[in-house]
Amino acid sequence: MPNHLHYGDNLDVIRAGLPYLHSESVDLIYLDPPFNSQTNYNVLFKAPGGENSNAQIEAFVDTWHWNAVAEEAFDQVRASGNIRVFEMLDAIRRALGENDMMAYLTMMAIRLIELHRVLKSTGSLYLHCDPTASHYLKILLDAVFGPDKFRNEIVWKRSVTKGDAKRKFSDDHDIIFFYSKSDTYQFYPIHHEGNEIYQKRFNRDDHDGRGPYHLAPLDSPNIRPNLMFNYAGFSHPPKGWRVSLLEMERLDQEGRIWFPQSKNGRLRRKLYLSEQLGPKIGNVWVDIRPLQAGEAERLGYPTQKPVSLLERILSASSKPGDVVLDPFCGCGTSIHAAEKLGRQWIGIDITHLAISLIEKRLKDAFPGLTFEVHGTPKDLAGARDLAKRDPYQFQWWAVSLVDAIPFGGRKKGADGGIDGLIYFKSDAKTTEKVIVSVKAGANVSVSMIRDLAHVVERERAKIGLFITLAEPTQPMVTEAAKTGFYQMPGWDKKFPKLQILTIDALFSGQKPQIPLVDPSAFRRAAREAAAPLPDLF
Repeated sequence: MPNHLHYGDNLDVIRAGLPYLHSESVDLIYLDPPFNSQTNYNVLFKAPGGENSNAQIEAFVDTWHWNAVAEEAFDQVRASGNIRVFEMLDAIRRALGENDMMAYLTMMAIRLIELHRVLKSTGSLYLHCDPTASHYLKILLDAVFGPDKFRNEIVWKRSVTKGDAKRKFSDDHDIIFFYSKSDTYQFYPIHHEGNEIYQKRFNRDDHDGRGPYHLAPLDSPNIRPNLMFNYAGFSHPPKGWRVSLLEMERLDQEGRIWFPQSKNGRLRRKLYLSEQLGPKIGNVWVDIRPLQAGEAERLGYPTQKPVSLLERILSASSKPGDVVLDPFCGCGTSIHAAEKLGRQWIGIDITHLAISLIEKRLKDAFPGLTFEVHGTPKDLAGARDLAKRDPYQFQWWAVSLVDAIPFGGRKKGADGGIDGLIYFKSDAKTTEKVIVSVKAGANVSVSMIRDLAHVVERERAKIGLFITLAEPTQPMVTEAAKTGFYQMPGWDKKFPKLQILTIDALFSGQKPQIPLVDPSAFRRAAREAAAPLPDLF
């Protein structure tokens, strides 16, 4: 199955009945949904020339309101047939009223129902959240999966303790809820290397070449009538042994049983340090560091999680070849980890900004990787449809076609006439920039070219690039030509100062004329080794 990346509302994608995403088709779901933090989050882009401020663009607004959309989602939960979930959601609504939190929980409830449907009976779900709504989400998860399918509340220490928390304790952890769909789910314990305290437990040595060991119980913690046998003159413990007679004899032959001097003592089992995997990981994770601003792994996405966090989750609850789904994939950390560990994957996000970031991340980390991208325009009709539905998503998508940094936000005029930036080198030391302007309307005019020329001059840029869905008029082409050319120092070739490219031309493979593009504005994901092949035998 090819891997798949989807632009769109995850509810619509999951419900679409795709051949690779249908009832009981997914082995593991990880979701890191918005937390209802009432915050706007921006993606930060590095400025290669060392400008005072970084380019940035609004990634998403984590604010929810009770409106007609929330009411419709509530009705969908009612019509879902899942009485337990609806009654729980209805009870929360009566308690909270119709406010922002209720809108957020309703959005999550209908999606959790659909995620439960596509999960295999042997599958698991990990929901990443913070204390903003974790208590409510736990109630919803209990209703969707059943309280008996709750496995863990994992605490991840995501930041250092802050010194400015003067009226409460510092907020420095996230919550990850772990649920299984049934009692026959995949789980592979994770071990970490033992520290000095762990190693000191192995304080005995027979000097037989196997190294130090420590003693572990052989008596059963529960009553085992079929394991109540005497061995080597020692009576069985009150509740029986932990192992069968055959296993006891094998351990004895291998010298792995410790015999006390007195027959009244207890037989113990020898556990050698050299043969241990290390202590098992519990549900409090303090050994995975959060990403710091200057780290190479950090790509500028505001809520980016470390790959090692996702590797742990995927390693614990899936195996190579399994299908991993992330319905809120953001900058694609879960997708990155899945590819690295040899899992198949499906990623969904509602912004073209996220989809373009993930595409670039995967191409950098896994050169030659092939995957299918759905929901992005593939022809002129698709581009027109996107422009009609959401001009801002069209703008972000169009900017990605020329590998520009998206700029600005949804507020009218906030971008100052700049929709994207492309940096290039004019010599070994000097970085110059291209101003990108995108127009999604059906009508374009010469005044737009003049406006772009003013922005280029104001920003001291060298080139302006006008991307248009509509065909440019002849006066626009003439006005652009009047601005002349930019010539790099020491080069014979000239580059038009104002260039017009249609979406249709970009579909045909045409590219802007820009010298020595500097890709360092995009933070590159480190190249990964080839993923392991699934074990089919």
